[in-house]
Amino acid sequence: MFRATLDQKIKKLFIWLVLCSPAVALTLPWQVHAQSGARPARPLRVAYLSTSATMASVWMAKEIGGFAKEGLDIEVLTMQSTSAIPALIANEIDVVQVSAAPVLTAALRGIDVTFIAGLLNTMIWDFYVRPEIKNVEQLRGKIVGTDRPATPVAFGTLVAPKKLGFTPKDVQLRPLGSSPQIVAAFYAGQIAGGVGSPPASFKMERDGFRSLVSLIGEPYQNVGLVVRKSRLDELGPRLVPMLRAVRAGIERYYTDKPFAMKVISKYARETDQDVLDRSYEFYKKAGFRRELVTSEPGLQGMLDFLSESIPEAKSAKPSQFFDDRFVRQVNAGK
Repeated sequence: MFRATLDQKIKKLFIWLVLCSPAVALTLPWQVHAQSGARPARPLRVAYLSTSATMASVWMAKEIGGFAKEGLDIEVLTMQSTSAIPALIANEIDVVQVSAAPVLTAALRGIDVTFIAGLLNTMIWDFYVRPEIKNVEQLRGKIVGTDRPATPVAFGTLVAPKKLGFTPKDVQLRPLGSSPQIVAAFYAGQIAGGVGSPPASFKMERDGFRSLVSLIGEPYQNVGLVVRKSRLDELGPRLVPMLRAVRAGIERYYTDKPFAMKVISKYARETDQDVLDRSYEFYKKAGFRRELVTSEPGLQGMLDFLSESIPEAKSAKPSQFFDDRFVRQVNAGK
């Protein structure tokens, strides 16, 4: 059972989230039971949130033995994205690999989370349309699938029209859910357009759906490593070697395609060699960041997007949401 102090902490956190931050997920189905009495030293718990190859930096670090080479005892966990921020605040995980939207939303509501590194600093979506739609004009007035406000997919769905020369008011935006729901709606004939990302986008292209525009290169803190601000000093001695291992994993990704494909296959549970090959090449092009920097333009774009629903975002600065002290040490060779 949870200790009383931890139980109280989680209850207070949930109450605070319910009152202050409806955009942050409130369920915590993933639980780690604490032992009674003093908690013994435990491995550094690093969580990733999906089987998408966006998470490959941490996968590679683990599979090349990078953490062990750095003398670290690290437990790499997978969990639902809805549980990430609550689990981080409850100290049940120490580091989470996650994108900007939930982190900024939580931080703007006073939760002490911060990026310590950026791993993938660009959007990865294409904006797709049904095969019969040949140009933007044919999309006007049609239904475009999106996600709920303040989510990454909703952000990408609003950026795409700007690149195509029209506004969201020129189409009918229909909130359906995240990428899997949008892809399903495409195949059901319910929508004319929407964003898609690998590996589902590869199948869509084979089935005739067309990309009107790629969002690769558009600044966005797609994946980074996040911790609690209040634990930076406590975790600091392990964060620098952890980041060195992650950087080594990224280097191996770029230099050893067969090995990287095996790692993607293992964690993404994918056996289709064409999908694996295309996934590898896609993320090689998108670019995992060897220097591990957080994208200030990417954070600013998300702040501008969130300002429509969270007033505090209007006056916030990107520097409020990342701490690069450990990255600077890694890049200085320490």
